Amino acid sequence: MKNPCDPQLVYAIDDSLYLNISNRCTLECTFCPKTQGSHQVHDYDLSITKQPSSDEIISQIELLDDKLIDYKEVVFCGFGEPTLRLQQLKAVASYLKSKNIKVRLNTDGLANLVHKRNILLELKPLIDSISISLNSDDERSYIKHCQPQLKHAYKAVLEFIRLAPNYINDVRVTAINGLEQVNIHNCQQIAYSAGANFLARELDVIG
Repeated sequence: MKNPCDPQLVYAIDDSLYLNISNRCTLECTFCPKTQGSHQVHDYDLSITKQPSSDEIISQIELLDDKLIDYKEVVFCGFGEPTLRLQQLKAVASYLKSKNIKVRLNTDGLANLVHKRNILLELKPLIDSISISLNSDDERSYIKHCQPQLKHAYKAVLEFIRLAPNYINDVRVTAINGLEQVNIHNCQQIAYSAGANFLARELDVIG
């Protein structure tokens, strides 16, 4: 049984299991609850005070025993950017694939910029699907709403979206409907032109 004092590294929403592996991010999105001081998603407090090791994450997954196969997928998605913990992400994903579990990554699409290499090649054997947060159809509104900490972030996410379908079979680009000066139709066209699917999410709806 999970110790109540342990951080919430694993949490379930509907028929998906989510992994909260980092409290760091490359963005400070104005619409993110964490930016507004909340770490709550549904009934879960996703605040973590240190970066968990891959063994700590896997240990919480193992507590599920045979129930793991009941989930349609396991998703790397918490209140931090999973690809900032790339080695831990790959170790945990490798463990999940050894169990024949479908694995999805939710990401801001800035991993190649952060790591200064194309990490999609490394993710190809480990990740079944990837969801990339675009959230803007131009650089100015991207900077306004997502507040990137790295230079040339918007260009980097567009390049990541362009590259991803060459490595991952199921690629989805998302944008939030309701952000000021963001054209959802244009975001959709960016996704389609890269050979990716598109999902419009709603502002202030989490999980």
